[in-house]
Amino acid sequence: MKDAQMTTDIDPVQFGALTAQVKTLETQVEELRADVKALLELANQSKGGFWMGMAVASSVGGFVGWVVSHMPWVVSK
Repeated sequence: MKDAQMTTDIDPVQFGALTAQVKTLETQVEELRADVKALLELANQSKGGFWMGMAVASSVGGFVGWVVSHMPWVVSK
């Protein structure tokens, strides 16, 4: 009997408004999920680019160091 009485206390207008809010929030959560996945993919791509840049910079630095060390006027023997 109490269950029947409790269900009559719910205002149908408020219930409809809450249902609409829940649907809106579900849509927003799905959009956020897609955005987070896109950001994660972008972060993973940039990680690879970062390490490639580090490899190139290291190679160039090593080459410049080798050239400088083999210049006759720089090397003191």
